[in-house]
Amino acid sequence: MIELKTKIGLHEIKIETGRLARQASGSVLIKQGDTVVLVTAVAAKEEREGIDFLPLVVDYQEMFYAAGRIPGGYFRREIGRPSEKEILTARFIDRPLRPRFPEGYKYETQIIATVLSVDPETDPDVLAITGASAALHVSDIPFDGPIAGIRIGRIDGEYVINPGKSQLMQSELNIIVAGTRDAIVMVEGGAAILPEDDVINAIIVAQDSLRPLIDLQEELRGKAGKEKRQLKTVAQDEGLKERVYELSGDKLDAAIRIPTKVERNEAKKKIRDEVIEALCSDEAEGYAGREKEITGYLKEFEKTLMRKMIVEEERRIDGRAFQEVRPIWCRVGELPRTHGSAIFTRGETQVMAVTTLGSSQDEQRIEAPGGEFFKHFMVHYNFPPYSVGEARPLRGPARRDIGHGALAERALSAVVPLPDDFIYTIRIVSEVLESNGSSSMATVCGGTLAMMDAGVPIRDMVAGVAMGLIKEGDKTIILTDILGDEDHLGDMDFKVAGTEEGVTALQMDIKIAEIDKDILKRAMMQARDARLHILKKMREVIDAPRKSLSDYAPKLTTLNIKPDKIRELIGPGGKTIKAIINEYDVKIDIDESGIVRIFSPNKEAANKAIEKIKEITKEAKAGEVYEGKVKRITDFGAFVELFPGTDGLLHISEIAHRRINSVRDVLKEGDTVKVKVIEIDQQGRLKLSRKALL
Repeated sequence: MIELKTKIGLHEIKIETGRLARQASGSVLIKQGDTVVLVTAVAAKEEREGIDFLPLVVDYQEMFYAAGRIPGGYFRREIGRPSEKEILTARFIDRPLRPRFPEGYKYETQIIATVLSVDPETDPDVLAITGASAALHVSDIPFDGPIAGIRIGRIDGEYVINPGKSQLMQSELNIIVAGTRDAIVMVEGGAAILPEDDVINAIIVAQDSLRPLIDLQEELRGKAGKEKRQLKTVAQDEGLKERVYELSGDKLDAAIRIPTKVERNEAKKKIRDEVIEALCSDEAEGYAGREKEITGYLKEFEKTLMRKMIVEEERRIDGRAFQEVRPIWCRVGELPRTHGSAIFTRGETQVMAVTTLGSSQDEQRIEAPGGEFFKHFMVHYNFPPYSVGEARPLRGPARRDIGHGALAERALSAVVPLPDDFIYTIRIVSEVLESNGSSSMATVCGGTLAMMDAGVPIRDMVAGVAMGLIKEGDKTIILTDILGDEDHLGDMDFKVAGTEEGVTALQMDIKIAEIDKDILKRAMMQARDARLHILKKMREVIDAPRKSLSDYAPKLTTLNIKPDKIRELIGPGGKTIKAIINEYDVKIDIDESGIVRIFSPNKEAANKAIEKIKEITKEAKAGEVYEGKVKRITDFGAFVELFPGTDGLLHISEIAHRRINSVRDVLKEGDTVKVKVIEIDQQGRLKLSRKALL
C-alpha cells in the first residue's frame, strides 16, 4: 500500500492505492478531512467490435452510511435511479476524462466512484474527479493524464480553494475546474452576476492551484503504476478511403454548405447511400460488408471539409460571420391557462418554457446522505425525439437532459427572488421543440421570459449563448452561437449565461487535449457581446415582470394567529387542517411564528378557508357575548364551549338572579346558552355569566 499527500489551499488531500479493490485495473482511495471516496477503473480485456465510439461509463454513488444515515423508502437501501446530484457528478467526472483516451480505443471501460465517508463540510465531487484520473493513471488502461479537479469560490473578494459547504453559502462564486498541469479541460459552475474578468481570474487561479494534485498522481504512478496495455493498431485502407473521397468529393462539400439542418442531413444521407451502393454492390469494387468503415471515412471527410471551409474560407455552414448570432424571435403568454409561458427561437433551436407557481408544499424534497433539504426553484428540461426529427420511444430524462436542466437552473437562480420575498415555489419546464445547437441556453432565455410573463419579480433578465472553437495549427477561430454540426465537429463547447452586468453560469467542455487561457478570455468576451445582443431582442418582447400574477395562479392570502393556537388549527393527527384543505380545495402553510398562508384557486375559496380558520383560532374577549354549548355539568357550574377549543366556566351563582339548588334544574348537556365573558384570569381561564344577560 502506498499513500501520498499534498496540500490544496488550507486542506490536506491524501491518495492511496494497493490496499482496496485490488482486482480492478486501477483503484485509489482519496481523502480530504473525514470525506473518503473510493474510485475504481476497470477495462475489458478484449476490444468491442463494430463500434465507432468510446465505450466509457462513469458512475458516482453517495452511500447513506457514509454520513451515518439509513435511506428512506420501503427498501431502506440505495437502489434504483441515481439522484440528480449523483448524475451531475458522474458527468463532471466523465467530461474531462473522455477526450484523453486514445483515438480508436474500444475497450469497455467503467469508472465507479463510491463515497464511503463524508463530513458535512466537504463535497466529494471534486475529489472524485481527481480520484478517477488517479485510478486510470496507475492502471494499465491507456490514458493521456493525469488531470485534477478543484472547486473555487470567492468570499469578500478573496478566492477560496475547495471551500466548505458553509463557506459556499457566503460565496459569490462556485466553479469546478478540471485541468492538466498547463491547461484547462473542463469548467462548470455559477456566479452571483460577476464580471467576466473576475470569473476568468477565478478559473486561472483554480488551474494554477491544482498542480500539486498533478504532481501527486505522477509520483503515485512512479511508485505503483502498471505498464500500459498496447492498443491494436488498425491501419486505414487508403485505397478504400481514396475511393470514398472520389465518389463523395464535390457533392459532400456542397452538402455541408446547405444552411438548413434537415435539408443538409438529407443531402448527406443521400451521398452516403450512393457511395455505399457504388462500393458495396459492385463486385468489381470488392467492398461488400464494409458499410460502417465507409461511413466512418465519410464522417472523417465531412469534418475535414467543414473545418477547412471555416479556417481557409472564413465561412460557416449557414453563411454567418464568426461573431454573428442566428435570427431570434420570441413570444410570451402563448399558453392561456398556464401561469407564465414563452417561446424562444434562435435559428433552428426552439424551446417552449412554462412557469408554474405553487406553495411551499410543492417544494422538491431531496434526501441525501447529509440530510434532507428543499428546493423552492426548479428547472426541468425535456428533449423529445421530434425536436431532432427522430421517431423513438419517449423515455424519462437522460443524463444529458438532467445536466442541461441543472445548467439552466444555475443560470437563473442568481436572479430568482428569495422565498422570504416571493413565497411561491417556482417550477420552469423547458420543452425543446426544435434543436440545432444549444437548447440549454435557449432554455435560459425562455425561462427568463416565462418567469416575467408569470409576474415573478426576478432581479434582472438572463440570457445564454454557446461558443465553439476550431483550432488548426496556430490558427484559432472562436464561433458564436454554434450549430449542432459545429459543436459535433469542433473542438470546444463553451456555454455562458448571465445578465448585462455579469455571468451567472458557465459550462465548458474541451474536445481536444486542452486550450490555453488566452482562448478562454477571447471566448468569454465574445460570448458577452452575443449575450447583450440576445438580451436586447428579449426586451423587445417584455422588458419587466408583469405587475400581477396570472388569474390561474394560486392566490396567496396571509393571516396571523397566536402560536399557541397552531395546535388547535392542525388538530389531532392533522385532522382539522386536512378537513379545511379538502373542503375548500386550498393549500395551507403554517409558520411556527403563527403566520398562516393560504394558497387557493380563487378568492372565494380563500375567504371561506379564512373564515373557518378564524372560527377555529379565534379568542374570547372580556365583555363580549357568545352563544355556546353546554359540554359538561358539575355541582358548582357548567362548562360552556364558546367555539371549538375554547370553553369557560359558568358558575352556578352566575346562571340566574335567583338561587338555584342544582345546575341541572336550569341546564343540561347539549343546551345552547348565551353567556357573557366577565373575566379572563392570568392563566387564560374564562369566567362566564348568564344572569348578566337576563
